[in-house]
Amino acid sequence: MKRVLVLALGCLMTLSAHAATTTVYEKSAKMSLSDAVSHVESALKSHKFNVVTVIPISKMLAKHKKEMGAKYNLSHLDGITGIVFCNGGIANAVSNVDPTLLAACPLHLTIIEKDGMATALFVRPSVIGAGSAAEPVLTKLEHMVTEAIDAGMR
Repeated sequence: MKRVLVLALGCLMTLSAHAATTTVYEKSAKMSLSDAVSHVESALKSHKFNVVTVIPISKMLAKHKKEMGAKYNLSHLDGITGIVFCNGGIANAVSNVDPTLLAACPLHLTIIEKDGMATALFVRPSVIGAGSAAEPVLTKLEHMVTEAIDAGMR
């Protein structure tokens, strides 16, 4: 009986850990931050997204390096950039079925660079909309965005 209980708990912990890691979509490639941002921005546009702005987060953080002191950039990232984007048709479809999920609009993703490796990070809309009437629309949206990220990070 103890073995069954231990096995069951182990399975639950594994499933819990897996669920936590799938909240954020990650795609990495050996390229510079500037190349990754340029390629992903272009891919988003070709996948029918309007890029609203590109935010040089690492440059903004560097302005506060002195006040952050020893806590500045403990992950030793070489750069961080955010991209804010949207698709009006998808936003309208979400608002038609669950206006509260417009809290996710506009969408954003973050690209980080460390040691010559760029990684795009995107919070999966299907996770935050799980169980909502908007879940099918958000799943389609997520697919469109992850396709664009994959294309840009090649």
